[in-house]
Amino acid sequence: VQLVESGGGSVEAGRSRRLSCAASGTTFSIIAMNWYRQAPGKQRELVAGLPAGGGTMYADSVKGRFTIFRDNGKNMMYLQMNNLKPEDTAVYYCNANTRDGWGTYDYWGQGTQVTVFS
Repeated sequence: VQLVESGGGSVEAGRSRRLSCAASGTTFSIIAMNWYRQAPGKQRELVAGLPAGGGTMYADSVKGRFTIFRDNGKNMMYLQMNNLKPEDTAVYYCNANTRDGWGTYDYWGQGTQVTVFS
């Protein structure tokens, strides 16, 4: 599975931005997809996810502001980010989990930088 993020950039606080993740390869094996982020000097953290069991999950810091959704027909995943704050500044990574008869696997995109300025 290959993942490519896009949509990052500089955005003023309070505005919106949508990130995209294009998946290719053996996408039929994907059981879950997530967005992570990593700010300078901090650990990578889970921002939002589409777990294998269905539904969505969000970090407390983004609940009510971010929305994760997927378009399976286009092999795309998105992160709609509203009311952005300077503390949302980070590199955002697309993540996919796959499973086969031998185990589960993690795949990552290269990341896209989001900078929120006030």
